[in-house]
Amino acid sequence: MSITPESVEQLLNSEDFGERLRAVNQLRQLEPAIAYKLIQIAIGDQNVRVRYAAVSQISTLGTQNLPNALEVLRNSLNNDPEPDVQAAAADALGALKLTDALEDLQQVYSSTSEWLVQLSIIAALGEMGDPKAFPMLENALTSENELIQTIAISALGELGDKRALPLLLPYASNADWQIRYRVAQALRRLGGAEAETALAILAKDEVEQVAQEAKAGQENSLKS
Repeated sequence: MSITPESVEQLLNSEDFGERLRAVNQLRQLEPAIAYKLIQIAIGDQNVRVRYAAVSQISTLGTQNLPNALEVLRNSLNNDPEPDVQAAAADALGALKLTDALEDLQQVYSSTSEWLVQLSIIAALGEMGDPKAFPMLENALTSENELIQTIAISALGELGDKRALPLLLPYASNADWQIRYRVAQALRRLGGAEAETALAILAKDEVEQVAQEAKAGQENSLKS
């Protein structure tokens, strides 16, 4: 049976949540403009798995209508009772670089106790590339949650703001090799004399992945 807008819409309105979930996946096979209209049905679904799948797809379909995508994702971020859906909304806001939602992301980050939501928000801030996110990322760097701290290091690298250098350099000697690896990645993006000095040290790191990333960063600076 071929997948058509009519057949997908029928499944989206089914009483069986499995069929509704299947419909959300089938939206990928429709024209994006049509899929975006139909996905609105699933955004408010009573089942969390359906809502999560729908909100996650907005990260690509949202380009069809960015003002509406901003409104939909803001609503999911602020009002959905499930952390998974809130996290997916943050991911999509980052992917679409919807910087108008910065204040919403900041408020939710400060008010939630869900580390998964906080993690997605920090990652989204890096993707957005807006300098106004710098203070928030600086704050996340001091989080007691090591995962959030690690993502904050990456996000500061993605942001590309040179103010991050003095914040990141102390982490270049961290006992956790994964943090050192993220620092090498971030320094590679940021560049500059201080970054090059730290990368030279990290290039001799005992962990191969860290050393390789640092060497790649050195090669980049030689080319530029």
